[in-house]
Amino acid sequence: MKILALESSAVAASAAVTEDEKLLGMAFQNSGLTHSRTLMPMVEDLLKNMELTLDGIDLVAVAAGPGSFTGLRIGVSTAKGLAWAGEKPCCAVSTLEAMAWSVAHMGGQLCPVMDARRKQVYNGRFEVIDGVPIRIREDRAISLEELCEEIATDGKKTQILVGDGAGLCYNRFQEWGLSALLPPPHLCLQNAWGVARAAMELARQGRTVPAARLVPEYHRLSQAERERLNKEKRSNDYGK
Repeated sequence: MKILALESSAVAASAAVTEDEKLLGMAFQNSGLTHSRTLMPMVEDLLKNMELTLDGIDLVAVAAGPGSFTGLRIGVSTAKGLAWAGEKPCCAVSTLEAMAWSVAHMGGQLCPVMDARRKQVYNGRFEVIDGVPIRIREDRAISLEELCEEIATDGKKTQILVGDGAGLCYNRFQEWGLSALLPPPHLCLQNAWGVARAAMELARQGRTVPAARLVPEYHRLSQAERERLNKEKRSNDYGK
């Protein structure tokens, strides 16, 4: 099975093509340019250089969240557009699970973290069993203090931190006396290979969707939605 995978959930963007569990090619960019400028050209160049077309792709996968609201919308929209005409099946992959696959070879407990701002991180936790990251905590937005408390309560096992929030968490873990490891820098950021590897597992379980049903998973309200709800609450309180 050939998979075209996209990752645009944070500052870096990437696209990859895999065949079963083998990486055939990947393009990665961490230049700070908007994904609307970089993602589709990366896909086009990658396929062209590999002498592939979309007809040769069996599945389109994308990191669907959590992450940057704008980045997720760009990634999902791009995946839908690529899959729609050829009626390709799609996989909406957890950004955090994809990150876990990128460092699964390190074994132990994996702790993917993304900076969610507002003193929070997006986090899910995994335990590697027979080379496969098995989920032990669902994806969520959580404060660093709550995450440290949870790990301390769970027995303070060494956590392998990965993601754009890894450095931030590593420093806080040190303050709490928690053991943590950081992967090499080239494995620390989100990448499309992890998305493809996670998508392979979903496909094996029959968990694909048509392009029309592919949607982002934000895991919390946007700032505009929070402001609207706060405005409505103040208005209602004023009217009482």
